[in-house]
Amino acid sequence: MNTIKATNYEVFFGENSYDYLKKTLVKTAYSKIFILVDENTSNHCLPNFLANLATEVEIEIIEIEAGEENKNINTCLHIWEALSELSADRKSILINLGGGVVSDIGGFIACTFKRGMDFINVPTSLLAMVDASIGGKNGVDLGALKNQIGIIKEPKAVVINTSFLETLPQLEMRSGLAEMLKHGLIFNKTYWNKFKNLSNLKSDDLDGLIYESIQIKNEIVCQDLTENGLRKSLNFGHTLGHAIESYCLENDAKTTLLHGEAIAVGMILESYISMEKNLISKEEYFEIKYILKDIYETVSFNKNDINKIIELLIYDKKNEFGKIQFALLDGIGNIKIDEKADNTLIYKAFEDYATA
Repeated sequence: MNTIKATNYEVFFGENSYDYLKKTLVKTAYSKIFILVDENTSNHCLPNFLANLATEVEIEIIEIEAGEENKNINTCLHIWEALSELSADRKSILINLGGGVVSDIGGFIACTFKRGMDFINVPTSLLAMVDASIGGKNGVDLGALKNQIGIIKEPKAVVINTSFLETLPQLEMRSGLAEMLKHGLIFNKTYWNKFKNLSNLKSDDLDGLIYESIQIKNEIVCQDLTENGLRKSLNFGHTLGHAIESYCLENDAKTTLLHGEAIAVGMILESYISMEKNLISKEEYFEIKYILKDIYETVSFNKNDINKIIELLIYDKKNEFGKIQFALLDGIGNIKIDEKADNTLIYKAFEDYATA
């Protein structure tokens, strides 16, 4: 597959990715290589990665606990202290080998340690490949509130090797699929149509779909790196989806949702709002609803849950002047940003979501 060129870096695929790493690590003459992993990627991905990383530069491994609940400042302190104790300097490089949490927190660490060091993202989950590792967003959560602390700075490169997906549980694959479905809904109807019947998709098709999904996100980000306009379209499903994810994360009575599971709910809810605002047809809404509900289990919400989720919307980072901003569909394959929706409409969306 051809390399994808982003604003200030490139996305490498397959065997080309390891060739790039070898050349770069020699050419740049880094003082040390640090590899950030979580406990899962340490066991399942690190041995294979190291076997393909031919370098004489000293390598240090830093391991964190897996899970969104660990994407916080306390974990950052652990990593910063480890880097300091292991004599990292600004000529060191941090390789983030893992899923979305590792990509997000690793980029944030690299941007802030000694005012900045190079970093490369090597995503090992589907979600990280098509979303978290692409576009330069790095950060951590504030309590249960998603991505409240962070910085936009692009990596030196992103290295995609889909063989890592063989280690991934099916639930994690479904989580990443949500972002791919979103890319079709907001930007490319033809791409969306490829997912209408997943039973027809072969495993060999996955590499091509991942490549196309990265192309879509990259095309959007290259036009609006700092999210002043078009990049807001990538937030479709995320205004309510992030609030749902945060609520379920902090509420012991609710099952914690993976990112993609929460975003799938958010996409159905925000598609309903799009329909009610006459931006998509009923036929388009029901198509979206039934395809997503066929993939993702329906999550139960009572009135108290919905009230708490709506309260969390005020913390969404897209908001301006205290007003909640939605990215809504304007027909499948198109988007309208900075849209408003009152609480009554949000309640109606939850009511419809609960129906078959």
